[in-house]
Amino acid sequence: MAHHRTTTDVLVVGAGPVGLSAAAELRRHGVHCRVVDRLPARLPYAKAVGIQPRTLELWDRMGLVRAVLETAVPIRGQLVYADGQERARIELEMPPEVPYGFAALPQYETERLLEEHLAGLGTVVERGTALVSFDRDRDGVTARLRTASGADEELRVPYLIGCDGAHSVVRKGLGLSFEGGAFPEEYMLGDVEADWDLPHGYGVRSSRRSADGSADDVLVCIPLPGAGRYRMSMRVPPELSAGRGAAPDGRAGTPDGAPDVAPQGSGAAAGARGPAPDGVAHGVQAGRAPGLSDLQAVVDRLAPRPARLSRLRWASVFRISHRIVDRYGEGRVLVAGDAAHIHPPTGAQGMNTGVQDACNLAWKLALVVRGEAGPELLATYDAERRPVGEEVVGRTVRHAVHGIEADPEDRRTLLLREAQLLVGYRGGPLAGAPYGPAGAPQPGDRAPDCGGLTTPVAAFPLRLLDVLRGRAGHVVLLYGSDAAELSGAAEAARAAGGPPVVVVLPAGADRARPASPSVPAYRDAAGEFARLYLPDGATGLVVRPDGQLGARFPLGGAAAALSAYLGALSVRPRPSGSGAPAGPGGSPGP
Repeated sequence: MAHHRTTTDVLVVGAGPVGLSAAAELRRHGVHCRVVDRLPARLPYAKAVGIQPRTLELWDRMGLVRAVLETAVPIRGQLVYADGQERARIELEMPPEVPYGFAALPQYETERLLEEHLAGLGTVVERGTALVSFDRDRDGVTARLRTASGADEELRVPYLIGCDGAHSVVRKGLGLSFEGGAFPEEYMLGDVEADWDLPHGYGVRSSRRSADGSADDVLVCIPLPGAGRYRMSMRVPPELSAGRGAAPDGRAGTPDGAPDVAPQGSGAAAGARGPAPDGVAHGVQAGRAPGLSDLQAVVDRLAPRPARLSRLRWASVFRISHRIVDRYGEGRVLVAGDAAHIHPPTGAQGMNTGVQDACNLAWKLALVVRGEAGPELLATYDAERRPVGEEVVGRTVRHAVHGIEADPEDRRTLLLREAQLLVGYRGGPLAGAPYGPAGAPQPGDRAPDCGGLTTPVAAFPLRLLDVLRGRAGHVVLLYGSDAAELSGAAEAARAAGGPPVVVVLPAGADRARPASPSVPAYRDAAGEFARLYLPDGATGLVVRPDGQLGARFPLGGAAAALSAYLGALSVRPRPSGSGAPAGPGGSPGP
């Protein structure tokens, strides 16, 4: 018998990297949430392994990045071969002002670190608990859960976020379309060690081209933590095609013969074969798993150097689709990550795009839950993120067919785009009016990091990320050297809504002249802030909680600019209780 209760502000369905990032951001913003996942434990699969520089910046502000850096390995570049010849050597070198490079980490390790971080914030993942169905109305969402013990629970929540993968129950319950297509080929994935003499830290893409220039045989290897360890992907031979044959005992199997367990949202139950029940062929497929000899045969055929494979930890057959929803949510129910968009794994864009979805949504939802903004603010999530999802789907499909080396963009732009440092929302509903010289970062752009910030006390320079770390909300940056002007702008920020203010003094300014004793001041000793932000005299900027710029303005116009930007966020809730309660069950939030 189901029981009905309201205990939390937001229910997050799915404990992959996207759901865990969304929950961690919600908790950082003081919002109560529950996270449920139908699987009893994390899966030991190295599925999504690439971590982009932009994701590391977001995790830095969340307070997670140190644990990731201590566990991940760098990806220094990619070696591209076609028809046995080296075609390109792509060096993944970031500009010096970018604080992080590309990294690789098995998905189960990423999930472990995020789950531990979330537990430190007071939320524990509820394993073995599945969302069965939900209903929504003007005032909230009624979710029906089935717990690990088999008991039914009916939960009333103000908001629900579906991070439950390509076969999302939440997406289906909302009736969102999921248009796109699928690649006819199937691929093998394997977590394995190779003893070749290729340079450490480089991915490998080796292909054989057909007459029309497309790749009809391909091997892709991504380095993982551990000596000679890679996640390899390649075309599957017909005898291993999902739905053809099974493990010797008739069950779906992993390399060690243990029963296979389909990942959350994979649509394939243990032992199932054939297409997913919802027709979306994407992700790890049940059926006979490849063995070491299957992977070795492809390596013998395509590897640029002779290599012997060993220590196969996991292998499976993988299908790839490319689809995107018509909208990222409706009312009080929203979707993120694979529940909203799926595409080829080329360039490791999927998980990273989903993490940016989560960070974009979480701070907005927090404002609404706390009663500081109306539910209309949530419409900006779709407006900002769905165009990004559409671009990523299109680009990864092109790269999967023709290879990243065929992209027409110049190498620097391509690299920054793959690093997700060019994601922006210029012209979007929250981007204030542009201000400043050509080439200056504008509202909607990523707020560049910079180094060389000093204080009179610290004996070492800081980065802007160091200054922003741990600040959950918006931050107003004021650049100038006139104490009276800085004080006036700081007072305008307080009057407009009270975001914390940080002063950046030009390199030649007197570091002992902050706007007021209560406002922290840093000196742009190396001139990096001025070089990257191109301030037009005394300039102010608003940095959003997701690290994008919200506004840029002259200090003399601070009051009007801040009032306009913060006013756009603080849409008053509609009357008659349509706004979300401030805390679980209507109690004040933390």
